[in-house]
Amino acid sequence: MIIESRAYARAGLLGNPSDGYFGKTISIIVRNFGTAVTLYESPSLIIEEQEEDLNQFRSIYHLSEKVSLTGYYGGARLLKATIKKFCDYCEKNQIRLAGRNFTLRYQSSIPRQVGLAGSSAIVTATIKALMQFYDVSIPMPILPSLILAVEKEELGINAGLQDRVIQVYEGCVYMDFNEAYMSKHQHGIYEPIDANKLPKLYLAYKMQLGKESGKVHNDVRQRYDQGDKHVHDILSEIAGLAVQGKEAIIKEDSELLSELINRNFDLRTQIMNISESNKEMVRIARECGASAKFSGSGGAIIGTYANDEMLRKLIIRLKEINARVIKPYIL
Repeated sequence: MIIESRAYARAGLLGNPSDGYFGKTISIIVRNFGTAVTLYESPSLIIEEQEEDLNQFRSIYHLSEKVSLTGYYGGARLLKATIKKFCDYCEKNQIRLAGRNFTLRYQSSIPRQVGLAGSSAIVTATIKALMQFYDVSIPMPILPSLILAVEKEELGINAGLQDRVIQVYEGCVYMDFNEAYMSKHQHGIYEPIDANKLPKLYLAYKMQLGKESGKVHNDVRQRYDQGDKHVHDILSEIAGLAVQGKEAIIKEDSELLSELINRNFDLRTQIMNISESNKEMVRIARECGASAKFSGSGGAIIGTYANDEMLRKLIIRLKEINARVIKPYIL
């Protein structure tokens, strides 16, 4: 039996980066890009290496280019960490796994290190495949927390729940990470929103802005943990935008949603250092009349646009700075 599972890219529409700080967010799935995991039974447990996992290069410049784009680690560490965490979960919950081995491989079309959740997509698709292979059922609200634990606990990657929630639930989801609720239930409050009510959305990204997402949050995390009032206030206001955004989507108030998206980015700049290249994308999008904010930790932006003429302007203007514009497929 050959098992194939998929997980897709995602874009934070409102509220990020409050998701890592007991905040609130709205996120959408982006089916334009995805990760596919293939798993089949074999005599030994084998993780097939992909090109980015190989330590063979055409030249010193090739090595430098690959490290700049993908970092020092490929996807194999994510697969290993996912398998271990899945095994730990089963042991903790007294689920006995059948004595079977498998071969596992993955492929991903998600642009790397531009805030579209490529790493968590690999983990999500892998856990889905393992659940099917071993016939294990994990409650849907718990699954994102397990996926997050793979990266945070096993690999020490700083991240929040938002990416994993939307990659499990798909569509468009409002998320409330209330601290008291999460402490009691081990997951947040996740409410699907009718994606058909969303206005016209675009997504733009720059390939050359590669970086590891977790690094962006480190300074804010430290200041947050130290009780920095300014950071707490800004993150609280950003979370509040998601609450207003949910109502705006339900009422199909695209003008208000556009204002909230812009406000989200403007607030973010008050607590985080934003590179000039990232600011340039936002500035150009707004000059075209569109709203704009980061879709994640940087490297990609998302926003609303009014009509096809505005979309054409976005495509032309952002192409001048080597940024690609797409219409995200959600359903």
